[in-house]
Amino acid sequence: MGRGVTLWFTGLSGSGKSTLAQHITPILKAHGCKVEMLDGDEVRQNLSRGLGFSKADRDTNIKRIGWVAKVLTRNGVVTVAAAISPYRGVRQWCREQIGDFVEIYVDCPLEVCEARDTKGLYARARAGEIKQFTGIDDPYEPPEDPEVVVHTAEESVEQSVQKILARLRELGYL
Repeated sequence: MGRGVTLWFTGLSGSGKSTLAQHITPILKAHGCKVEMLDGDEVRQNLSRGLGFSKADRDTNIKRIGWVAKVLTRNGVVTVAAAISPYRGVRQWCREQIGDFVEIYVDCPLEVCEARDTKGLYARARAGEIKQFTGIDDPYEPPEDPEVVVHTAEESVEQSVQKILARLRELGYL
C-alpha cells in the first residue's frame, strides 16, 4: 500500500485511544504499510512543550499534530494520531488539511474513563488540582459523523481493532 491516510483517534482521557493505536500499528505494518504514530502525550512533550490547556493552546497543539499528519500522509504514510482533540472545529480543520482522514471516535463513558485513570488525572481534576480538564471542567465535543465509532467499555481491544480494519478495507485503504 502506497496511499497515505491519517487515522485520527479522538475521545476522553482513558477512553483507549493510545491502547488501540498501539495495537493497530503493528497490524498495519504487517499489511506492508509505512506507519507512524503520533501520541498526544508524546507530542505535548516534544512538539508542543510550553503550551497550556486553554482552548487556544489546545487548538494550536492539535493543529501541530494535524500538520505533521498531513506531511506524513501525503508521503504515503499511514499516520496514527491519538489525541483527546476535544473540539470539533479543530478536528474538522485537520480533516480539511489532511484530506485522507479517518476519524475514529473512541466512545467510552466518563465514569469508565475515571475508573481506568492510571495517571490519577481525573482525581486531581475533581480535587481542583488540574484546571481545564476535558470531561470535568472543560468540554469534549464528540464527533458528529466519524468514519468509525468504537465502544471500549463494551468491546475488547481486538473487537475494536477489527472494526477499524474492516472500515479501512471498505474505504479502500487496506
